[in-house]
Amino acid sequence: MKTKVVELFTINTGKTAEVIWSSVVAKQLCPFLNAKCVKVRKSQPRISIGTCTVNYGKENEPVVICPYRLLERKQVFTDCIHLLTMHEPGNEFHVLPEVTVPGGSVDYFLVSARNGKVKDFVGVELQTLDTTGTLWPERQRFIASVGIATKKSDVANTDGYGMNWKMTAKTILVQLHHKIRTLEGLNKHLVLVIQDRLLDYMKREFSFAHVRAARLGDPMQIHSYRLRPKRDELRIELAERLSTDTEGISKCLGLRAEANMELAELVAYLESKLSRDTLLTV
Repeated sequence: MKTKVVELFTINTGKTAEVIWSSVVAKQLCPFLNAKCVKVRKSQPRISIGTCTVNYGKENEPVVICPYRLLERKQVFTDCIHLLTMHEPGNEFHVLPEVTVPGGSVDYFLVSARNGKVKDFVGVELQTLDTTGTLWPERQRFIASVGIATKKSDVANTDGYGMNWKMTAKTILVQLHHKIRTLEGLNKHLVLVIQDRLLDYMKREFSFAHVRAARLGDPMQIHSYRLRPKRDELRIELAERLSTDTEGISKCLGLRAEANMELAELVAYLESKLSRDTLLTV
């Protein structure tokens, strides 16, 4: 059976012969979080949906719909190390989730630290496509195809799903505009990590002519990743790097915002969160 679900709980659905899918679905594990998948059904919050990637569009190419899927191999963090311009050999790398700054919270901060003291940091924001409609019938049809009992009504459900390209792109640009002003004022970097398909859409639909090839001096960095088949898996691979500044993001949206945060205040917060659990290990 041809399924539109490309990855379920991070596992390629094409690997039907080697995978014990009943165990995968029962465990509901996201290996990138090392915890239960957080994407749950609103009507059944104990059940994780587990859909990471789906086929969509005329090209029927994979679209990543879960931001945690981008954490594979922690590649997105190692690709930001060069932005830690104050990092020195001997420093430790830490990854801190959900750091609050004026304008919202940043998904992760990659921190260079020594003896519990922050030497440098970079913000990392993950964004994948939001969906419309429901993926549940497609998910249920797949698990039924691999011998897992499920409701016939779910399998027969013809409700479909779509990609909310415009709202996803506009929302992330607005959020970036609020957050980058803070980090630019601190002379630090913010990195947006997205799939190449989403970046291509943003280039077409928004004013991106001024967003150039990545320069270290620009505070706003954009890293796009493509999905590449490798053996019987899909791997993320850095495809393109772009950069701009607060004014550049403003040109995309024509917005203005104020966001001031003292460097010492943010550093103190980051240092309070450093621990063995936040160490970046690969």
